[in-house]
Amino acid sequence: MIAPIPQAPAGLVSLFEPWASLYSDSKLIATLVLFGHIAALLFAGGFAVALDRATLRAAASPERRKQHLEDLAGSHRIIVSGLVVSATTGLLLFTADIESYFGSWVFWTKMGLIVFMLLNGYGIMRAEKFLKNGGNEAEGWSQLKRTAIASLVFWFAIAFMGVALVNAA
Repeated sequence: MIAPIPQAPAGLVSLFEPWASLYSDSKLIATLVLFGHIAALLFAGGFAVALDRATLRAAASPERRKQHLEDLAGSHRIIVSGLVVSATTGLLLFTADIESYFGSWVFWTKMGLIVFMLLNGYGIMRAEKFLKNGGNEAEGWSQLKRTAIASLVFWFAIAFMGVALVNAA
């Protein structure tokens, strides 16, 4: 038996009704919010994917490692800034159509992937700190390599689920 799709609580729907009406009545607002969401993902994701690639290259090349750790340390603020904008605009998109998104397994799968991606980002920061504090090189770079691969998978899976969400909603 298939489980019923949960419905959004009526109080939540009514709380955001003014925003949902404004969003649906204004092509400009809808365009700006969606652009902000996609642009922030492109910014943060593009930066993260480039760093993941650089991590994989540095893991295979000991002479690149020190410089890469410095680059990695400087990247967190940039990526997190993009994720904050993406989360803010994502919340605006969600509240503009709570009834569609609340019961969508695609939406909740995307949210789960984002949580795992953030946990993986924490793993990247821990491995980076481990290496900077003189931890075992082989162990630290192995961890960075695994987290870089996972990061690539998460970014593309989240992008896929975002496209699926547009088509499922």
